[in-house]
Amino acid sequence: MALTREFRESIRVRAERDPAFRKALFTEALNAYLTGQEATGKAVLKDLINATIGFEELARLVDKPSKSLYRMLGPNGNPNAANFFAIVRALQKKVGVRLTVRAA
Repeated sequence: MALTREFRESIRVRAERDPAFRKALFTEALNAYLTGQEATGKAVLKDLINATIGFEELARLVDKPSKSLYRMLGPNGNPNAANFFAIVRALQKKVGVRLTVRAA
């Protein structure tokens, strides 16, 4: 099911005003990746990017074309580890969230 513009706008507005929501989106995206749910992880990561810094700003920060970044996080995209962690580092700085990994 495709997301509506209204839904995306709701995410953007809430992410702008709610640091806990930004952290939750970021955490959910990475947890999905780590548990093998890459499609969900990429979708949530795209929502976070669109709601916060946007693909143009992210492209500038990681020195990659925005179209390439968008494709990497698309349904058939497969970012390599270097690109994925460059995205994560840039988001941590811009979103104001520092994530750490802990063994459960």
